[in-house]
Amino acid sequence: MNTTSSGARVYLEPGPLAALFLGISSGFTFSMIGATLTTRLAQHGITKSAVTAFALTFLAYNFKFLWAPIVDNVRLPIIGRFGQRRSWLWLVGVLVMGAVVFLGVADPATTLFHVAVAAIIVGIAGATFDIIIDAYRIELLEPRQLGVGSGMSQYGWRIGSAASGGLALVLAAHVGWEAAYIACALFALPAMLVGVFMGEPQRHREPAKPHGLGEAIVAYFSPLTEFMRREGAVVVLLFVLIHKIGDTLANLTLRLLFNDLGFTNAEIAFYDVGVGFVALLIGIFVGGVMYERLGMKRSVLISLVLMAVSNLSFAALAAAGHTNIGMAAAVGFENFASGIGGVTVVAYLSALCNLRFTATQYALLSALASIAGRFLTATTAGAVITSMGYVNFYVVTTVVALPGVFLFWYMIRSGLADLSIGSAGKEGG
Repeated sequence: MNTTSSGARVYLEPGPLAALFLGISSGFTFSMIGATLTTRLAQHGITKSAVTAFALTFLAYNFKFLWAPIVDNVRLPIIGRFGQRRSWLWLVGVLVMGAVVFLGVADPATTLFHVAVAAIIVGIAGATFDIIIDAYRIELLEPRQLGVGSGMSQYGWRIGSAASGGLALVLAAHVGWEAAYIACALFALPAMLVGVFMGEPQRHREPAKPHGLGEAIVAYFSPLTEFMRREGAVVVLLFVLIHKIGDTLANLTLRLLFNDLGFTNAEIAFYDVGVGFVALLIGIFVGGVMYERLGMKRSVLISLVLMAVSNLSFAALAAAGHTNIGMAAAVGFENFASGIGGVTVVAYLSALCNLRFTATQYALLSALASIAGRFLTATTAGAVITSMGYVNFYVVTTVVALPGVFLFWYMIRSGLADLSIGSAGKEGG
């Protein structure tokens, strides 16, 4: 009882609570150019091909590491005196609000081109907001809080995404889409207020200021070269690249499985969205407590095993056929495991960062963690399912996940899991 209450108390500390509000502002921009914009375009009679083309606006999130060094190195005039992280947080927050308002006033019925431009601007502004939010969160949290802080950030992301999306639909029905988007722009404020009340992160380290073009080029690549100089850097980057492949392959094909098994939209909404969401929230909480109690290495290894094994639950569902109990069990287990992994692995990626290059290194690591699985899903998953069936496909995704598990186990045994940690994951760093 005391252990549980002690593990829960860390969620109420200022740092993790700040991470919650940072997550809220991070999640809402994704919703504005995701489901919310899709609904708005559909209601205006835009063709399906045009609607799906708007998914390209998310590319900014995949390539944000390209301009992350600007956030690390460029000191803003005037407001820069309040600190590197806070000044960028406030500036980009204002830009995000303006971009969302612009998207709201752009009328799909008049000119779809303006809507497309506005959506791209929101995507770029939102991705940049994520860069500074992630850097602020990592530098604000103490190493022992990285797990819980990652969990609170994910809670916030879900709240921001769901609340802004829901509010937009309600307001659009009563006062129109323009007013709905203007109101939702206020979701940028929680992160900006964190900067006001929490101040500049004490663990922020200013990188050396470049003088001249040559030094500027060196500074741009410094985050990568610093990481590559660490012992076992190649092994660590290989782990980051492959550890989510199996999980991503499985998750991005689940709706195909549910459709082919004959589940109705109502059943999918209840079990995949409803039950899955609750299980995810529980997993996030458990992941935070695990990280606090078991430490980084054991909690990450356990979460990798759980995420790999969870894919077998969908192989079992595919074999069993249309069964609501089976769907609830499979979706619940997978989301529970993903919640734990989302906390522990994100905390590990955060700990890998050097506090002099937090924004750039985390943007790069998070991009690497998702790119391989998405590429393989887009290019091979459909053909593999067609050739071998769902049961064998999900068994294969489990097998594909095992190299990441064994590689991290090797990193623990060889000491690389400790040696690779940056100053963000060290006390006094």
